[in-house]
Amino acid sequence: MQATKNVNRQVADGRVARIGLALAGWSEKWFPDPLVFAFLGVLVVYGLGIVAGESPIQLGLEAGKNFWTLVPFTMQMVMVIIGGYVVASTPLVRRGTHFLAGIPKTPRGAVAMVAFVATTSSLISWGLSPILSAFLVREMSGRVKGMDYRAAGTAASLGTCSVWALGISSSAAMLMATKSAMPPALFAISGLIPLTQTLFLWQSMFTAAVVICVCVAVGYFSAPSPENARTAESFGLHFDPPPATRERHTKPGEWLEYSPLLTILVGALLLGYLVNVFRTSPRGALAALDLNVYNLMFLTAGLLLHWRPRNFVRAVTEAIPATGGVLIQFPFYAMIFGMIVGTGLSAKLAHLFTSASTHDTFPLLAAGYSAVLGLFIPSGGSKWVVEAPYVLQAAIAHQVHLGWVVQIYNAAEALPNLINPFWMLPLLGILRVKARDLIGYSTLYLMVLLPVVFFLCWFLARTISFVPPMK
Repeated sequence: MQATKNVNRQVADGRVARIGLALAGWSEKWFPDPLVFAFLGVLVVYGLGIVAGESPIQLGLEAGKNFWTLVPFTMQMVMVIIGGYVVASTPLVRRGTHFLAGIPKTPRGAVAMVAFVATTSSLISWGLSPILSAFLVREMSGRVKGMDYRAAGTAASLGTCSVWALGISSSAAMLMATKSAMPPALFAISGLIPLTQTLFLWQSMFTAAVVICVCVAVGYFSAPSPENARTAESFGLHFDPPPATRERHTKPGEWLEYSPLLTILVGALLLGYLVNVFRTSPRGALAALDLNVYNLMFLTAGLLLHWRPRNFVRAVTEAIPATGGVLIQFPFYAMIFGMIVGTGLSAKLAHLFTSASTHDTFPLLAAGYSAVLGLFIPSGGSKWVVEAPYVLQAAIAHQVHLGWVVQIYNAAEALPNLINPFWMLPLLGILRVKARDLIGYSTLYLMVLLPVVFFLCWFLARTISFVPPMK
């Protein structure tokens, strides 16, 4: 009798919601921890290298030699998470999330709202998007009855899994627009590609708009009914609101911790520096938006919005657990990076890439290759440095617009993040769930987004003419 009731409940949901429930059930049972995924990636690339004729010993040496290669980038990623958390946890932003959480009245509306906030905020900062969206999910979990915590949590991850690289925090687009940031060998191939030829192409903005609409629609239709939902309570989670009363110092030595004096002085110094960075940038303010500047902007904003050093330190302390996965996993992705770049595997891929494509098929091949490689190197900036030399050479040979090639990369390389849970790690720490709890629904998004994005990459390439490199 109970089994019949369960079947009837699932039939009451739409087809998309039933597919989401089935995938969620599968992932909760079979999907491994993200660290296992990283280990598997190392072994897969090692095996591919051997099949391609590379020396097993050399592959192993390059993997070990590059273990610490991405330490600076790892710390930048950690600071992105901390900066995003610090800003998202300020009273001002918390009031904003509280307001947004009160808008949807149904579980479907709540999931769609989270998807919209996650995708649109990622166009401004991919570091802020998952943190802000995670706080929104936590707020909604106590206000929207019957909201599926897995579906909402997956929607919160969509910024870093779909459109973030089509926005102003795109590492690849910023790199190609800044000569001082480009490796000389890459500049010799492509020259500068200004943002007007990447992020601000109408084709790029149209793609971002379509992807956002698709994400919101999938979020809405995939949310299960309250009868089939797994709520935050079913995970044993309950999130208390932050205390409304302000703490006061009890010892003379704590006075400066609770006073805004030091915050104002230090914040003023940092603001002055940031203004100077943007004012003196030789190629305009947007060219100054590298990771270090982004991180400093968010930390400065968080410092000033928290107002008192004690509040700021507390927010940083709360953010630290969300960085654990990044700290331990990035060295293993550096091993993969080393095996591809440090051996002849990269050159062999370049030759295959050029010979296997034509002018008409190149956009599809570029999108597919970027998506596949993204499974093993989940990093927008460093992965582009690996791909760019031979991808852009092939684009020039086939007379494909170079700026659109950068945007093909940006649109396609984010999709593997839906099943490679690396960029979900900060979100998982805040929501207190495991990757397997979200991967089922993210797989559904991938099934819908993959053909849409690939079609747009191919079709819109036909609407834009080749422009010779600007050197």
